[in-house]
Amino acid sequence: MPPKMNPAPDFAVWSRDVQARTEHALAALLPAAAIAPMRLHAAMRYAVLGGGKRVRPMLAFAAGEAVGAAPERVLTVACAVELIHVYSLTHDDLPSMDNDDLRRGKPTCHREYDEATALLVGDALQSLAFEALARPGLHPDAAVQLELLHLLARAAGSRGMAGGQAVDLDSTGKTLELAELEFMHIHKTGALIRAAVLLGALAGDRLDSEAREALERYAKAIGLAFQVMDDVLDAQASTATLGKTAGKDAAQGKATYLTLMSAREARDYARELTDTALAAIAPFGARASRLAELARFVVERSF
Repeated sequence: MPPKMNPAPDFAVWSRDVQARTEHALAALLPAAAIAPMRLHAAMRYAVLGGGKRVRPMLAFAAGEAVGAAPERVLTVACAVELIHVYSLTHDDLPSMDNDDLRRGKPTCHREYDEATALLVGDALQSLAFEALARPGLHPDAAVQLELLHLLARAAGSRGMAGGQAVDLDSTGKTLELAELEFMHIHKTGALIRAAVLLGALAGDRLDSEAREALERYAKAIGLAFQVMDDVLDAQASTATLGKTAGKDAAQGKATYLTLMSAREARDYARELTDTALAAIAPFGARASRLAELARFVVERSF
């Protein structure tokens, strides 16, 4: 049986519960390593399981709590978003992209296996995400279920995460203005964070326009704050703490917030974005307490 959520735990306990539920559900969703093609399935499980903060599943659960969505339904959309996220990491780590050797404290997928397998892992995880969302009966309203699929597809594609990565690659070695940098991150990082929030909320009943707009404002601010802190931590934290190669952005000439401002200014900016996010969800009151806690976690985290 999957681990049960505690009734009203503090944030640390709640986040561990969400991580455990997500890990259990992902392990059940992924093909067993004993099923052919065994090497591919083993590599998929290697890439997905046993690591990661699971921030996107936490955002989905927090948004679901804000609107009273059924946790079982939220768990499926949370897994779908996380599968897209891990697919993107697996491909981003490849030599043709960011060329990294370490992810989540262990060798990247292409180092543990090989480049061709890592490519196929990403492809298969992307397909599995949409398979999970397309499962018959996931949502009682077929139109809402179709919207879930549309939102995730758009977030992952050229007008979302993939497009942001293309801008990132094209911007290496260049100095970007703040607006250009944020355009990149709204797509590369923010699109999937927005999808996590909206999918978690849409797993419940239909959202009215005001609630949806509030969640979108929250997600946009949190997505940018998350990337600001990623840039700060990449420059200041150790490889052991991050679980990935520290200082890689500067070494590769990547455009980051720290090319435009000091680390202190970047942290202050992340706090401003957090204040924007908190103001956006204020109308939800106590129902959005987990979203508020996640907003604070984004700027206070050390990994």
